[in-house]
Amino acid sequence: MILMGRNLCLPSSATVQELFSVARDANIIPDISLDPVLTSFLSLDSSAALQHQYAFLQRSMSREQQTQFSRSLTGELGGSSRVTYGGVGVVALALSMLFDQVAQQVRAQGSTEGDLSTQRSQAKRIFGISSSSRIGRFIHNYLSLVPGIANDQEKMAETTELYDTWLKLELIDHYERMTTKKRMSSVSMQQWVTGAAVHLHMRIHQVRLHSVPLGTAESLRLSYKTGLSRLVQGYTAYLRRNIQETAAPEPQKPKIRTATGSRQTNKSSLTNMTCSSNHLFNVSQVSPVGISAERFNQTIAPNSTAEISGSCQTHGSREDFGVNVSKGSNETDVGAVNRKPFTNSTEFREEDAGMLGLLVIEPWRNVSHNVQHHPCESPAIQQALVTRIMTTQDLEQNRNFFLYPQKVFHSLLRQRNDFELKTN
Repeated sequence: MILMGRNLCLPSSATVQELFSVARDANIIPDISLDPVLTSFLSLDSSAALQHQYAFLQRSMSREQQTQFSRSLTGELGGSSRVTYGGVGVVALALSMLFDQVAQQVRAQGSTEGDLSTQRSQAKRIFGISSSSRIGRFIHNYLSLVPGIANDQEKMAETTELYDTWLKLELIDHYERMTTKKRMSSVSMQQWVTGAAVHLHMRIHQVRLHSVPLGTAESLRLSYKTGLSRLVQGYTAYLRRNIQETAAPEPQKPKIRTATGSRQTNKSSLTNMTCSSNHLFNVSQVSPVGISAERFNQTIAPNSTAEISGSCQTHGSREDFGVNVSKGSNETDVGAVNRKPFTNSTEFREEDAGMLGLLVIEPWRNVSHNVQHHPCESPAIQQALVTRIMTTQDLEQNRNFFLYPQKVFHSLLRQRNDFELKTN
């Protein structure tokens, strides 16, 4: 609660909602939820999900493309049409990824540019995280190997054990960086959650292969359940420290000097009037293209200020000003709007800066806005936005992923479905 003298200085719910909408429209609301692909294929319904995907891809192809699709998949699977444990866990996840890649290559066959585009898109992100991060790279490399070795139980066990060890060490180090070295961020949170989900199911698959005892999977699940709860608390505190909001200033009333030298306010005529303004804005840093998640986390909190000066000319009436967006995807959109959906424009006038407020979610997630309110309401707005943002995260799904009832957990361990390639 923010007090100002004897009166409360609290924002209206409409003001909070409008600023939240500004952030949502600018696509700067962070998302640390598990990718739906993971929750589909690392579940008891994995076999049905894979069969559905396979059938859907076949239906979307011509007869010639279907033939090439099956031929390419058989080659990737070492000449076999059946995959051991292909319908469950990390093997189903790996086959799903392979199906998508091969389908794109078949559709783009004959176009070198299309093939290169497919390869580039596959290399950038995996399940919502960058494949250039260490966690993303381990997951991507492991799943790329699985289809070719899934039918060799001994080799599959050895490879899974190797990547299990690498991923475990990286997740421990990643966790320590977030909790003790102030490297917390939305990017690092999503990397850890994704890595922990895949790692748990790598361990579960080792139990299926009888290469590790059941207890190691159970202890890992409990460890990640506890770790996630602590990280969510740390992430909430991180947002409280980083969310900053500055109100858009109210437009200054023009003053016109009369012939006698006295000042009057003319409400009916604003023609040929010149105004200027200087305001201090909190300016966050925008991450450069290609920067890694670890270097993202080293970015300083947006506490520094930069002075923005502007001037404007008004002819006939005051205009509303647009929105300047800087977001984590390294894109910048500038729109001239009056609290309406953003429009794409590359022009930003300096004279508009003096009429805009600034909302910062994280150092590289920020947006200029024209929402006006009393400046003393900003601290309460910031705390209200933390609550709103945390509510939008599907944290219940994240928790449930590591909170399997004992019956469900043992059902996952007992999954044995193979997968067989079939043509329509």
